[in-house]
Amino acid sequence: MNRLCSFAAALLLALPVAAVAADAADSKAATATKSPDDARQALDPNLKPQQVESTGSVIIGGKKIDYRAVAGTLIIDDKKDEPTASMSYVAYFRRDAGGAKRPVTFLYNGGPGSATVWLHMGAFGPRRVVTGDGVRGPAAPYQVINTEYSLLDVSDLVFIDAPGTGFGKFTAMDPDKEKQRARQKEKEKDFLGVDEDVRAFGIFIEKFLAKYERWNSPKYIFGESYGTTRSAALAYSLSTKHRTDLNGVILLSQILNFDLSPDGPQINPGMDLPYALVLPTYTAGAWHHKKLPGAARELRPLLDEVEHFALTDYLLALAKGSRISAGDKHAMAEKLHQYTGLPVDYIEKSNLRVNGGQFARMLLDGEDQSVGRLDSRYAGPSLDPLNKEADYDPQAAAISSAYIAAYNDYVRTTLKFGVDEIYKASNYEAKWNSAHRPPGFGEALDGTPNVMTDLAAAMKMNPQLKVMLNSGYYDMATPYFAADYEMDHLPMPAALRKNIETHYYAAGHMMYVNANELKDLHERVARFISSTDNH
Repeated sequence: MNRLCSFAAALLLALPVAAVAADAADSKAATATKSPDDARQALDPNLKPQQVESTGSVIIGGKKIDYRAVAGTLIIDDKKDEPTASMSYVAYFRRDAGGAKRPVTFLYNGGPGSATVWLHMGAFGPRRVVTGDGVRGPAAPYQVINTEYSLLDVSDLVFIDAPGTGFGKFTAMDPDKEKQRARQKEKEKDFLGVDEDVRAFGIFIEKFLAKYERWNSPKYIFGESYGTTRSAALAYSLSTKHRTDLNGVILLSQILNFDLSPDGPQINPGMDLPYALVLPTYTAGAWHHKKLPGAARELRPLLDEVEHFALTDYLLALAKGSRISAGDKHAMAEKLHQYTGLPVDYIEKSNLRVNGGQFARMLLDGEDQSVGRLDSRYAGPSLDPLNKEADYDPQAAAISSAYIAAYNDYVRTTLKFGVDEIYKASNYEAKWNSAHRPPGFGEALDGTPNVMTDLAAAMKMNPQLKVMLNSGYYDMATPYFAADYEMDHLPMPAALRKNIETHYYAAGHMMYVNANELKDLHERVARFISSTDNH
């Protein structure tokens, strides 16, 4: 730096006086017109949006599709309208079918606090990693293949990493680095929460539409898991705060009302619905592992029977609470044994209420194994056979490393992005604000999030909006029957229910790990987009 300053000074002294004066005037004018963004970026380079372009091709349905890929970041403002966070993304644009009228689909995973490596590398990006379906596959090197079921045949795709994940960063301007780091931690609060997260995604989508001139494109949002929670609230926020209507909302492994989750209903006494709504999923898991007593039956007719039982006899028995007689309690435990494979005495000791962790731990208790929360077809040795609940998820343990390794290699070697940076697959350790302000309320409500009113309001404000629900039978994290229950209880006119379509898969939370289920998922989503893009 000193050598550079000495050189500049020597050059300045060698110039004629008039030239020096002119240069000084130009320098002063340049400083006066320097944009605020330039000043911010000088203090913090993370405030500068990034963009790296590349090209590629993918074979879908036997046809080669050429695309342009853009990997980068966009800068998102905080609640004071100051640029404070960067969100990373990868966008794919079909090269022979461009233009503003081509559909664009924004995809994201959930968590909350997950990057979008799963949908990107497992389902709809042009490359996907191969993992075992229902069983653990081998370790690296992992096989990465052409995604013949990518959605690039019907839509351009934008995979968005949530704030604090991917290559995104929380940032703040301050010459003092220690103060800057402190401010960064403080600014996280503007992005990590139900409503804060929706706000960030709304800003991202608006900036993306402007940057790539896609305002007049048919628009879709595709969320998985907590991403469905985000989608319900985001659909309403886009239509009201951003004046942006969607053509469709695609939901995969849905949870809108967390009071219905089977993960911890025991801490919410009196709320018995989770036990009833997860029962068909327990049946599916027990059926897969051949733990149901009696002769083998076909799964779908059996689930129809269990669904009816769950909302009638079982829910009525739970509603009695401590007033249920010992005889009725024992009879109900015997019936639940028929549908879950769990021992009768264990069900009675659990007061007829078995949460997801208990079922995952106890279904294969005699084999000292636990089954997966995200997909009960997976099983693995129990870490502690004496634990009441499963202490890890065999499904997550079986596939996570493959996804993370494959994406880290792909994004750097193929997309040429993030070479010297760390890709953060999750931000689960961050504190999350669960308060949510439903439509029509003056302030955010603390407690368990419920965004059913948001989705209903979005559909009422835009009666043309179509919604697609995709659920896996073996998903204990977001049970398919609970998702159905949510859809059946959306507070909206009956006439709008025709705008919702539901599909089921013989798989778990991430049904795309199964190539056949991914094929069906692609066909159904592609048909949904093609039927709603107004072309």
